[in-house]
Amino acid sequence: MSRKSLKLKGLVMGVALLVFMVIIFMLIKGAVMTPDKQAAAVIEKFYMYEQEGEFSSSWNLFHSTMKERFGKGAYIQDRAHVFMNHFGVETFAFSRGEPEHIKEWKMSKTGPAMKNVYKIIVTQTYKGKYGNFNLEQEVFAVMEKEEWKIAWDYNQ
Repeated sequence: MSRKSLKLKGLVMGVALLVFMVIIFMLIKGAVMTPDKQAAAVIEKFYMYEQEGEFSSSWNLFHSTMKERFGKGAYIQDRAHVFMNHFGVETFAFSRGEPEHIKEWKMSKTGPAMKNVYKIIVTQTYKGKYGNFNLEQEVFAVMEKEEWKIAWDYNQ
């Protein structure tokens, strides 16, 4: 091989290595989700389950204090009955705002203080027999046992 072809081969291998390293860096960076993105992801997952009518799966994403408010069976029955039957819809669309970090928050006046919480505004859009309407709700993502869980606000 000539000196020129060796240089060209080295240059091509160097560029290929550089591209490979950039791709690996991008994959690693994308795999490491920040807490605000993790909080947003669990809320997205919750409402995707709700859209599909998979209320058992969405209930599983509740914080333990939410699960104390209503049992799994009651939640599944109520959600399907109220939202689907009363509103006359089969599903809904939803959108969410950006996560807002809150240092400490209580789900209710008498509830325990929860630290490192993210609040996200979720808007559900329904199109049903009573017309089109939006339901807007503050939804909270709370860390519980190394997992992000869902909570709603019951403060008055």
